[in-house]
Amino acid sequence: MKKLILTLAIVLIASIGFAQEKQYQLSTHILDISQGVPAVNVEVKLEKMNKETETWTFVAQKTTEESGRIADFLPGIDNQGIYRFTFYTMPYFKKSGVQSFYPFVQVVFEINDSKHYHVPITLSAFGYSTYRGS
Repeated sequence: MKKLILTLAIVLIASIGFAQEKQYQLSTHILDISQGVPAVNVEVKLEKMNKETETWTFVAQKTTEESGRIADFLPGIDNQGIYRFTFYTMPYFKKSGVQSFYPFVQVVFEINDSKHYHVPITLSAFGYSTYRGS
């Protein structure tokens, strides 16, 4: 009986831990294609458009990790709307002694369902590309 109670307690504690894990609807990634490496320590700002006033509201600002990723924008799964990422690329290139043509890169996109959205960019000092990733 004690074994059964202990087993049930462990299962309950484990399930509570997993239930409290946050789910995020939006992520990004920056790959520096001029070097073939992730772009580390790049500031990325996220804003949401107010459709009535056509103005932007600050949501969050984060920094890319060693993998060039930010995985935790927009907690939850019901964040429909038009969003804008601003990738602050000039400081990233300046640290490497590289002159960049773009002081920042802005990407505007729309979330229209509850699926996960991954909005990465590939980057060089004189160009960039974006796409809807997974």
